[in-house]
Amino acid sequence: MRAEEIIATHPDVQGKVAQNLIAAIAECLSCAQVCTSCADACLAEDHMERMRQCIRLCLDCADVCVATGLTATRRTGSNEALIAEMLAVCATACRLCGDECARHATMHEHCRICAEACLACAQACQRAIGDVGGGPSDAVGDEGPLGDNADAPV
Repeated sequence: MRAEEIIATHPDVQGKVAQNLIAAIAECLSCAQVCTSCADACLAEDHMERMRQCIRLCLDCADVCVATGLTATRRTGSNEALIAEMLAVCATACRLCGDECARHATMHEHCRICAEACLACAQACQRAIGDVGGGPSDAVGDEGPLGDNADAPV
């Protein structure tokens, strides 16, 4: 993975790469692409007006994922509190988007794929919070289509 390789070369990292953070960066950037594509596919559906909330949440999630992935990539200096907060917000955005996409997953394959990507990203972000000193990193579980921990703090 190139992200891990390049971050490991950073003078402030000195080869000590936080694996959960690297995984979250990759999931964030992947989820952003999937959410953008899902929103675009929703726009092409016959009854697009029924997909308005899904489109909105996909676009919001994509924006949050990009910002989180890029911010977490930066290793110069220290801004761990912000990165931990962004990871938590990203997990929330992914949970909301994933829940909405899961509602449409039986009718639209792109929504099923997006729901899965959002769940994976939310879980990766939660795990990475511990890497940046943000506290417990296991609030998003593996239960149900998007976790039965829907009310768990993220």
